[in-house]
Amino acid sequence: MALKTLDNSLEVLKYFSKENPAWGVRELAKEMNISHSIIYRILATFENHGFLNQNPETKKYELGLRFLEYGQMVKEKLNLSDFVLPIMKKLSEEIKESVFLTWLDGADGVTVEIAESSQTIKFSVSMGTRTPLYIGASCKTIMAYLPEEKQKDIMNSGMKKLTTETITDPEELLIDLDKIRTQGWCFTTGEYAHSVFGLGVPLFNNKGEIIASLTIAGPNYRKPVEEKLPDMVKVLQYAAMSIQRYFDQFSFKLYHE
Repeated sequence: MALKTLDNSLEVLKYFSKENPAWGVRELAKEMNISHSIIYRILATFENHGFLNQNPETKKYELGLRFLEYGQMVKEKLNLSDFVLPIMKKLSEEIKESVFLTWLDGADGVTVEIAESSQTIKFSVSMGTRTPLYIGASCKTIMAYLPEEKQKDIMNSGMKKLTTETITDPEELLIDLDKIRTQGWCFTTGEYAHSVFGLGVPLFNNKGEIIASLTIAGPNYRKPVEEKLPDMVKVLQYAAMSIQRYFDQFSFKLYHE
């Protein structure tokens, strides 16, 4: 019973996302198909420990500052900012687009570092943004290098379209992943957001396991034409090589096997 309660409690936290940052007791209970009294006890317990806050006006629960503290601890553990961020900033200045480091976490990619473009119009996401691995260049680059069994588990869990360009057909996606793995990079347009392109390359730990991706992203009207795409790939891969050398010195592992 204790493990079931813990499982339900952790499942509750997964419902707090960028798309749904706040939940009322009854609406969350209905969404999860769990008794509202159970949901209330879980939310109240999280609030008591600082993991959630209840908005006094809406009465809805939101993530608390405790997660910011833990997020900073994870970031410091990875020690990315000191070495990786300068490389990303240099790349961003060179190509005039935003650069993102996306980390593998289960069936998702999580944005853990950002070097934003200096352009007035740019593509921007928030630190900690979580995206399914089958969507967009940064995540599909990672998914392409996962074991086939893991890829199938992700697809069997269900795939939803973010845009009309999001690939949700398993056979089509597998063909796309094979192409990414063969060429060593992924280029997408409009899969994550209608007006955005992405170009991603993989990053591995010292055991050769995929752990992250480095991605360039920007508005579609500035996307590289076909003849200039290879040059952008080379620039991105050169930056990734510098980051890869840093990763090779440490025992970075998958968060969730």
